[in-house]
Amino acid sequence: QVQLVESGGGLVRAGGSLRLSCAVSGSFFSINAMGWYRQAPGKQRELVAIDFSGGSAHVEDSVKGRFTISRDNDKNTVYLQMDSLKPEDTAVYYCKAVIRTLFEYDYWGQGTQVTVSS
Repeated sequence: QVQLVESGGGLVRAGGSLRLSCAVSGSFFSINAMGWYRQAPGKQRELVAIDFSGGSAHVEDSVKGRFTISRDNDKNTVYLQMDSLKPEDTAVYYCKAVIRTLFEYDYWGQGTQVTVSS
């Protein structure tokens, strides 16, 4: 059974920083892409950043220059360093991993709340 466990959310003032972590556990052949999505109240879930197994990454324009995605393959963990946070970054942040077991599936974490006060 594959599980994704997130941590690191919380309440921070505008301009502050938070670091989210997402660790994958269980039995699988490989982890391909790992990324972060967010969903604000009343809005659709949106991509924030994604790290591909080949070493490339994509960060959405809305957070580029403020958020950094990184990955520790030895720990099966992906991180999202969030700096210069703004109130509009307030959302539930979800980790997603594309994992190959018998087939390739998308797995999601439980979500972690990030609240940025003005």
